[in-house]
Amino acid sequence: MNREQELRDMIRRIDHKGYPNYKQLKGGYQFPTYELRIHHVQGDPFAAPSSVSVKVAGAKAGFPADLYDTEEKRIALQDELLRTFARVLKPYSFQAKGSGKSGLMSVSQPGQEILARTGCEIDSQRGDVILRMEIGFPANGRTINGRELEKILFTFLPQCVQKSLFYKSLDAVRLQKTACLAEDQTFLRQQLQERGLVAFVANGAVLPRESGVSNRPMKDAVVFQSPKTMEVEMALPNGGSIRGMGIPKGVTLIVGGGYHGKSTLLKALELGVYNHIAGDGREYVVTDATAMKIRAEDGRGVKKTDISLFITNLPNGRDTKQFVTEDASGSTSQAANMAEAMEAGCQTFLIDEDTSATNFMIRDELMQRVVSSDVEPITPFTMRVRELYEKEGISTILVAGSSGSYFHKADVVLQMNRYMPQDITDKAKEAAKEFPLPLEDAAPYQSPNDRRIYARDSKFAAEQRIKSKVMGRDGIMINRDTIDLRYVEQLCDTEQLAGLVPLMKFLRALVLDGKKDLIQCVDEVAALYDKQGWQGICGGSYVPSGISMPRKQEIFACINRWRSLRI
Repeated sequence: MNREQELRDMIRRIDHKGYPNYKQLKGGYQFPTYELRIHHVQGDPFAAPSSVSVKVAGAKAGFPADLYDTEEKRIALQDELLRTFARVLKPYSFQAKGSGKSGLMSVSQPGQEILARTGCEIDSQRGDVILRMEIGFPANGRTINGRELEKILFTFLPQCVQKSLFYKSLDAVRLQKTACLAEDQTFLRQQLQERGLVAFVANGAVLPRESGVSNRPMKDAVVFQSPKTMEVEMALPNGGSIRGMGIPKGVTLIVGGGYHGKSTLLKALELGVYNHIAGDGREYVVTDATAMKIRAEDGRGVKKTDISLFITNLPNGRDTKQFVTEDASGSTSQAANMAEAMEAGCQTFLIDEDTSATNFMIRDELMQRVVSSDVEPITPFTMRVRELYEKEGISTILVAGSSGSYFHKADVVLQMNRYMPQDITDKAKEAAKEFPLPLEDAAPYQSPNDRRIYARDSKFAAEQRIKSKVMGRDGIMINRDTIDLRYVEQLCDTEQLAGLVPLMKFLRALVLDGKKDLIQCVDEVAALYDKQGWQGICGGSYVPSGISMPRKQEIFACINRWRSLRI
């Protein structure tokens, strides 16, 4: 490890030389209270900024072990330190002047959800803190401006590190509350199974968001209050208890007029698979960790997926037990999404009628009379929803605004009225007696075959350089392949998509070998991540900043949408 002064001497030696000389700075340097490591140096001041990390030894950082002795508390502490560092860093960015990205200082910008990000990681044994960031090394034109880089590395950065990554510099009460909140949220999610629930929404929760482009809580919003018939009490590990609405396993129908909060409630449940920061309003909205939002996705590719539970006897004779298409319809895409979710281990479906294929969801009596079942290939979801729960243990939470057929199938019917839920199960069941369903003529229930095997692509495995790009929240690009992820709605952060890039590279090159099925492949990657972290996935000691581990369900979803994979 080089000393701090050696870095200063090198910067002064290359000052006013051509920009490529900055590459001489790669390596590690020992500062008085931390290690600085320069991993990658940009090719010119207009290229992607340089990658830098700071490591503070646990003994110097001084964080008590009880702030990170469980996974959920460790991730919450990492998230809090990253947010603090970003806040402290902001005034310093671009204070060093120059061309292009000169002076840029940036780290991950977390949203409302608490995710495990490479931007900040804490060693669970020693308490070492690693902070990864990007810096635009300054230049005048394409000539090194060493004095400006000295400002960054010897003045700005040390001040940010001192204010953000040492326990003595931070609010100890706030850190303790952060750890307790993470522990309470995780405990609630674990309690769902024991209490026979799939979701819990606390009284006082704020579900509406600020706007369509802001995920912060809406000011002066109506706060949530559970119907008395569904109210449950949960004891928290850090003292006290909390009351709210428990949604039981089975089939739950959410109804109500337009703009009364049906989809707002469902959206909160979608993101209830993640922990949230204090002040979000949804801190105590938790959902079954395997829950998946299911919707129609016209035009997506489908590879040898068994959709025969919902679609059979297609007029062109296509095999629906190994259904293949490059341009799925609304109904076939939703059937495939549901079968793939089952493959991914989903135990709760979240469905909004507004984003579903109508003919997949329901066929009314008149349509059944006019178009007989022997010429209709679709078995609508209304005919399968109870079987999925009774035979597979898969619950469904469904938002419906136009069809009353699901009243017959639901265990619970909630009506949203001005953002307030009302339990109208008895009323709905009584009304449904006047509108009996026609005799259902569905094919016998048969579980989908979910053990698909992807072939090894030797050409891809042999490629030395693979280009990749994250396209915001829309998808990722690997070489010439675009993987469309717009409708995988529980991907809540661009860093999760960035994390899918190395995951897909690893899966295709090393795991999808034609011997293991998809479930085994994803389990193998998850086990490697649990053991070695991103170092195991990325295949080396260098881990890029700005990536986050998505859920296993989203890893499955990404693989299923990668059109060039062979199966």
